[in-house]
Amino acid sequence: MTTLLELSDVTFRYPGRHAGAALDGVSFAVRPGRHLGIVGESGAGKTTVLRMLLGLAAPHTGTVSFDGAPLDLRDRAGLRRFRAAVQPVFQDPYSSLDPRQRVDRIVGEPLRSLGVASGSEAEDRVAAALRDVGLDGDAGRRWPHEFSGGQRQRIAIARAVVAGPRVLVADEPVSALDLTTRVVVLELFERLAEEHGMTIVLVSHDLAVVARLCADTVVLRGGRVVEQGDTGRVLASPGSYTRALLDAVPRLPR
Repeated sequence: MTTLLELSDVTFRYPGRHAGAALDGVSFAVRPGRHLGIVGESGAGKTTVLRMLLGLAAPHTGTVSFDGAPLDLRDRAGLRRFRAAVQPVFQDPYSSLDPRQRVDRIVGEPLRSLGVASGSEAEDRVAAALRDVGLDGDAGRRWPHEFSGGQRQRIAIARAVVAGPRVLVADEPVSALDLTTRVVVLELFERLAEEHGMTIVLVSHDLAVVARLCADTVVLRGGRVVEQGDTGRVLASPGSYTRALLDAVPRLPR
């Protein structure tokens, strides 16, 4: 099966006197239509993997590939195409939206920065994205502080999908929400992925969230992959570290 994103034997070290291996020989692939969960405790390397997947950092050794070709962060035109295809959803809906901008301006930002659409076409795409995430017609004219946490995360998701990406990379997208709202937002991810043919990479410390959404799972510990594969198999026969992660999280309501 063709891969969308792939890390091959990736190593990355942060500079400084106390530098250690943030990633050490990490390899995994994101395949079309198979949502991937990346899990681990704080310090496991999830944030560094996230930066690699979004083209925000280059590995010191190894390769990050998109559509089978190595990602070159020096290729500005190629990087723009990559960022139109791979969009992020960040963790905190209270800090990820600019409070000085109206919602329509926030959601339309990828269209402007990536040169995807402008004018009336951009306005139509913003309105459609807001409808897609279940917000009413006047949401674009309002300000972020007028919305609840769950609604703000819907706005962040609308911003991510407005340019028509192939992959959403979501960093702890429901951790700041209450349990009931988490379920609603995860269902929204599922519906949007199915309707728009997107594949989701979900970075989380919470295996219950990953189990709800993801077909495949990668478990990180200390910058290394300690388990990976089909989520059902990983959860049915977890190693000791994965078992500890499972025991540490609350169960989502059904």
